[in-house]
Amino acid sequence: MIPIRDTPSGATFHVKVHPRARKNAITGVVSDALKLALTAPPVEGRANEACIAHLAEFLNVPRSSVTIAAGESSRQKLIRVAGLSAAQVAVLIEAKLRDVLG
Repeated sequence: MIPIRDTPSGATFHVKVHPRARKNAITGVVSDALKLALTAPPVEGRANEACIAHLAEFLNVPRSSVTIAAGESSRQKLIRVAGLSAAQVAVLIEAKLRDVLG
């Protein structure tokens, strides 16, 4: 399981983005990060926007609640989710990883 932390501004966790994938999906875990495949290319912020949109939909929160706190120009990103606790995010991610990893 990836580390998810509570901060004053929301729950945070790391993702590793793989742009230009066949479909948008959470595909597993790499080190301490959630592995996220995105169809968008890593140009003009498109992969960042796709990352935010996919995670907002997955976590069932408004897009404005999901921000990239660090790593906007990197594949490794720190994601902040306002309005959810680390425990709430962990439950959703663990359920998804059980489906993905079997």
